[in-house]
Amino acid sequence: MMVGVVLAGGASTRMKSPKALKRERDGSFLSLGVRHLWAACSTVVVVLGANAKTIQAAAEEEFAELAESGRLHLELAAAQARGADGFEIHFERNPKWASGMLSSAQAGLRSAMEFKPKGVLVLPVDHPGVKGDTVASLAAVLGEALSACKPRERAKFTYALVPRHRGRRGHPVALSPALASAIAGDREATDLSDAVRRNARLVGYLDVTDAGVLRNVNRPGD
Repeated sequence: MMVGVVLAGGASTRMKSPKALKRERDGSFLSLGVRHLWAACSTVVVVLGANAKTIQAAAEEEFAELAESGRLHLELAAAQARGADGFEIHFERNPKWASGMLSSAQAGLRSAMEFKPKGVLVLPVDHPGVKGDTVASLAAVLGEALSACKPRERAKFTYALVPRHRGRRGHPVALSPALASAIAGDREATDLSDAVRRNARLVGYLDVTDAGVLRNVNRPGD
């Protein structure tokens, strides 16, 4: 089982309101991120910090409406194709959210590892344009890389897979369980990219046509 992590703990000061609740197309940034990760991950951990209570309440109401209206049928079909009965969300509160995104990533990875995943995909909430097909491709390539390892090596293989569009690196980043655990426990890294560099034995890149992996929405109009 792959597990997804949505990072939604920041204060959104440049947006002037919670990014997680900003809407685009047919949903909030948070619901879009979760639904994109559901393309490969039956379980998604959402890490909250600033405005956590408000965001969680709004997200729960939105997903209830989506379920009641039958608009999650594609996600359900994808889950059933993977052999899962359905999909779920777990909300994780990060009390250290003000220290930066790395603390939220670490909180999310610790929570994700409780599910004993085959891999973890980490997506910042301010990347609402990522396509589900891109998530599925990252998960598939990560799975293939881990399957190529001998069982003994697999448990220690610290591997990251990063999507790349026209030579530029983006999100979400896919992590082997060993790397996810190492990043979760890193006390020296300055940010998530630094944590990957410090702990990964190998970093791979998957070239994609999806420009959404690059689109980082920080301000109104981005």
